[in-house]
Amino acid sequence: MTASTKTGAVKGSDTGTAAAPAPAAPALDADALLDDQDIRIVVCCGSGGVGKTTTAAALGVRAAERGRKVVVLTIDPARRLAQSMGIDSLDNIPRRVPGIDGEGAGELHAMMLDMKRTFDEIVEAHADGERARAILENPFYQSLSAGFAGTQEYMAMEKLGQLRARNEWDLIIVDTPPSRSALDFLDAPKRLGSFLDGKFIKLLMAPAKMGGRAGMKFLNVGMSMMTGTLGKLLGGQFLRDVQTFVAAMDTMFGGFRTRADATYKLLQAPGTAFLVVATPERDALREAAYFVERLAAEEMPLAGLVLNRVHGSDAARLSAERALAAAENLDDIGIVDQTAGKAGLRDPDGSTVTSPEDPESPPSPARSAHTEAPEHAPEPEPEAEAVSVEQLTAGLLRLHAERMQVVAREQRTRDRFTALHPEVAVTEVAALPGDVHDLAGLRAIGHRLATGSAPAGAA
Repeated sequence: MTASTKTGAVKGSDTGTAAAPAPAAPALDADALLDDQDIRIVVCCGSGGVGKTTTAAALGVRAAERGRKVVVLTIDPARRLAQSMGIDSLDNIPRRVPGIDGEGAGELHAMMLDMKRTFDEIVEAHADGERARAILENPFYQSLSAGFAGTQEYMAMEKLGQLRARNEWDLIIVDTPPSRSALDFLDAPKRLGSFLDGKFIKLLMAPAKMGGRAGMKFLNVGMSMMTGTLGKLLGGQFLRDVQTFVAAMDTMFGGFRTRADATYKLLQAPGTAFLVVATPERDALREAAYFVERLAAEEMPLAGLVLNRVHGSDAARLSAERALAAAENLDDIGIVDQTAGKAGLRDPDGSTVTSPEDPESPPSPARSAHTEAPEHAPEPEPEAEAVSVEQLTAGLLRLHAERMQVVAREQRTRDRFTALHPEVAVTEVAALPGDVHDLAGLRAIGHRLATGSAPAGAA
């Protein structure tokens, strides 16, 4: 979907031209969201690389220090969440995070989805010992549980359902998978249901369901053409592994669909809130707009948009045009003598004027008559090119102009999103100079999330 600019959106070039501001979006009150005891699940979603993991962790820290018992579930394979929370490693078991401070502070736990282990837990919980062992040792199951398309998203849904059913935490914050499309998380239960209900699976299940000689006859005669063809394409052993897996999993398929449906309804419940995370870039906000529309279509509750890495300037009143004009004026003075390796002002005749006290000036004849160079004088080192105050100022003005062009471009991108979705509450987080790697950094992000502290000059 291509976002189009509506009336009121900022227009103009990337040179920082002032324009009429678009109507402001409503502010997202993150603290009110975290303090609401009726909100039990917060889902951070968005396209890859926009800061979902950091946002989820920062919200978890802030909610815990405001008194809630929180667990953060991440599906990010980079393990940055564990590092920022001071934990050696995260796994499929929630781990207590130390260092949560404040009067009346609650607890913070964190975990990272182990896709295969979650699948194994489902099998162990819903099959008897012998059947569970047969499934877990089946080569096709091992391949499916480790990397089948959509398995990660489905297992994230399963783990969310498990955490909610335990009723041990009063707030669960989910960092959705870093998939190519943020919608994969919502689509996973339906995709798995379609797979389990597919004609291929039903065909493979038919012999096991018929049982006895009839089943064997069906398998040996009725499926001979299919197994022969698939055996050539996939290998006979692989096909037998699939048939064995399907026969063992037959009684569990209904349970998968039931739990998927239950978790999907949980995401639609009033106690769930979705936060769409994006950066002020065209592609990220286009994906965010698509997700907002999809959530509305699925009747899932949207809390608002978190706009990450917003740029600004403390000197926003100096426009990009004026900064560039000032830099060009300084250049026009003619302040450099590149061949001399130093800066100086030129006389009208083109010669460079240097200070008499300058130690690098050519010596006067009188001085030369009384000064002898030492016999073994060291070779002079190459001089660094001198930079005048005017040159430095012109460079800084150009950097400021580039910054203001970025600010203007981000503002127009935000305005396009707001024009399309004026009802979506927004909070902005200023771009930081470095990565967040500890609890202090997460607290700082949480504060910005709660206060909507856009950087200076961003609005």
